[in-house]
Amino acid sequence: MSSTGRLTHILGPRTRRVVYGEPDPGAIRGELEPISTIDMAHVVMLTECGLLPADTATALLERITRLRAEGFGSLHGLPAPRGLYLMYEGHLVSELGADVGGKLHTGRSRNDIKATVTAMRLRSVLTDLLGEVLRLQAVLLSRARAHREVVMPIYTHFQPAMPVSYGYYLCGIATALDRDITALRQTLDELDRCPLGAGAVSGTDLPIEPARTASLLGFAGPPLHAIDAVAARDTLLRALAAASSAGVTLSRLATDLQLWSTQEFGLIEFPERLVGGSSAMPQKRNAFLLEHVKAKAGAAIGAWTASASAMKSAPFTNSIEVGTEAVAPAWPALAAVRDSVLLAQVLVSGARPAVERMERRTAESFVTATVIANRLVAQGVPLRTAHHIVGAAVREAIESGATELTKIALPDGAPTGTATELASLRDVVAAHDRGGGPGESDAAVGVLRERLTAHGQRLADHRGRTRDAERRLDAAVEALLAGHGTTAAKDGER
Repeated sequence: MSSTGRLTHILGPRTRRVVYGEPDPGAIRGELEPISTIDMAHVVMLTECGLLPADTATALLERITRLRAEGFGSLHGLPAPRGLYLMYEGHLVSELGADVGGKLHTGRSRNDIKATVTAMRLRSVLTDLLGEVLRLQAVLLSRARAHREVVMPIYTHFQPAMPVSYGYYLCGIATALDRDITALRQTLDELDRCPLGAGAVSGTDLPIEPARTASLLGFAGPPLHAIDAVAARDTLLRALAAASSAGVTLSRLATDLQLWSTQEFGLIEFPERLVGGSSAMPQKRNAFLLEHVKAKAGAAIGAWTASASAMKSAPFTNSIEVGTEAVAPAWPALAAVRDSVLLAQVLVSGARPAVERMERRTAESFVTATVIANRLVAQGVPLRTAHHIVGAAVREAIESGATELTKIALPDGAPTGTATELASLRDVVAAHDRGGGPGESDAAVGVLRERLTAHGQRLADHRGRTRDAERRLDAAVEALLAGHGTTAAKDGER
């Protein structure tokens, strides 16, 4: 199709390669598969609305079905001077004639088709990504419960700060990840309206039923506003933002695990299946997978920046910079975050706390200093005075070569007691049962498990709606191909 009626010339070969690329068979199938799915739903709807004769619908569906079955092999090698979609439509016209193939595009535009393809692809990608993040959340909560009594020092400014447990730390990561899960799920919820029916930019005056195609494609409803349907890709930005946040959360987890797995810390050990050696240094055990987790967040952050920059200042209508250029960076970026999640699953599952080392480091790091100060406060010593007393005691202990705080000098008039005689480290950790401390870790895990179940149910609902739509579309297409007409197709939906 080289002529549009209005235009009689086409782009030159080099310009076409820049704009449309040179798609291989896999790329052809990847682009035309969702378009042909939309076509089948559109044909069903047009037939039910009386805009397409049954014999025309049957001819179109038969040819589209064959093309899908062969992976669009009949289109390989055909010239595509105006892109794959028009090459594909031109093939239908040449095979079936203008009276049949030329009616497929009734009541729609490339603009609403393209927006619908993006929404369907984003829905699929987010559904898959969310499912993997939920699996990671389940691993985190399982390990949080399993290691809730493994005492370790938590660090601030890379210095030992307070006694906690390894399970409590993992629960903290799960708490942050729950917000990322919520953001991903809410973004998925936004994809509830099908852009198809919006046409080029202002809907159509033809008597179509956009709600029917929306139902057949797994959406909750038709467009609310035609300009918005073809102009906006802000849901994609929110998807990238949510994925970026999840990637950042995992990068911070990976940074801690990598630091704690060094010989200097020795708090975490990874099995050989999760480490690599060196080509030159035979003693090395590199936890290199963590570096992939740390870096992959950058892909999503960069993609958000690129997409937002492409959309910025574009007119609020259909435009190439928004619908094409801004969308392109998203897919590899979302795939990178998914890979990061997959790596985090095996790393969290495979990481083993060095229990004795963790406990020894906790005892030797003076991290009970705050606990002792609080004991003094509980006996009536002013907080700042207690802080100074314990700080001085720590300094004296270090100067004497001691590794633990065993005694403190109380000021004159202060109540005597056994402030330095603490219970076991596990008891000390468990006593921090206010303000979301480690003594409340089991309760936090319980809340997060409930939320995980709810997130999982919402995801299952999304998947179920998509599967139901696929069955409805298959039934409607089969009914038309069998010559049962539109009544049978509608009965299949009921």
